[in-house]
Amino acid sequence: MSTMLDRADEIAASLQLALLLEVSAYPKPGNVHRTQDFDKTRYEHFLASAAGLGSHFRLAALRGHGIGTRSSRSRGLAIGECIRNAVETCSEFQHGGNTSLGAILLLIPIAYASGMGSPGSTLRAREIRNKLREVVNRTTSEDAVNVYLAVSHLSSGGMGKVPELDVNDRNSIRRIRRQRLSLLDVFRISAEYDAVSSEWTNNFSVTFDIGLPFLKRELRSTGNINTAVVDTYLKILSQVPDTLVARKQGVKRAKEISLQAEKVLRKGGMKTQTGRRSVEKMDKALRRSDHRCNPGTTADLTASTLSVLILDGYRP
Repeated sequence: MSTMLDRADEIAASLQLALLLEVSAYPKPGNVHRTQDFDKTRYEHFLASAAGLGSHFRLAALRGHGIGTRSSRSRGLAIGECIRNAVETCSEFQHGGNTSLGAILLLIPIAYASGMGSPGSTLRAREIRNKLREVVNRTTSEDAVNVYLAVSHLSSGGMGKVPELDVNDRNSIRRIRRQRLSLLDVFRISAEYDAVSSEWTNNFSVTFDIGLPFLKRELRSTGNINTAVVDTYLKILSQVPDTLVARKQGVKRAKEISLQAEKVLRKGGMKTQTGRRSVEKMDKALRRSDHRCNPGTTADLTASTLSVLILDGYRP
């Protein structure tokens, strides 16, 4: 008989597999993948990060299972603490810098939501999405503070300056506590210019409405997980200009890259010889800018899409 501990282990392994499949997909334009590294951040750094995150995904699933209990209602979900600890573990497991912040911000709430089901039931994408709404709506100001401390711990490059509640401004945490802004409140402020924040405030719309249906279709038509993941990455990028690129290089450049991804997909993406050559050409072109055109947020959204696919039953 399946127990909650078994379920939590399965959820953790599923999310780790999602991270591994995402970073392994190649040639994923502009990102680290199994055949291309950055100068200081390499493929193995992402593998190490995925290995280190298992215990945090497991804990998130167990905490999700406790949602609705009296103790949960009194102490909150502590999701910010879980995110902060996961980020710190990533730094301890490898020396390649910020490999997984965006993915952690997306996958930890998915782990909470997945843990809310009964141990013997089958996880389904629709149920996970329904439960995500409750998870994000129950965040607190301490969750927000912990996420800010997690980002500060990374000294994350490419964050840029933002007009309100800048993570580099010490007054931001004081304001969060003074105004009792929840983590969801903070993400509502930043959703306009950050796609991860937008996922939180729009019930993970890119993951469930764009990424997941497309990924499933690609798998049905090709049977090839690498082809499906790269094309899904391009699909998300074509419809959602990458906000990491926008912070580094401006919104105009981010939109140009989205248009480029759309053109590559029109040529067949990874499914045709012409499309494959275009994917490889795009990958090389984005690397010429000293990695300042790295669509890293798109990679995070691809990882969250994969996580739901795997939790829904997919096995490579």
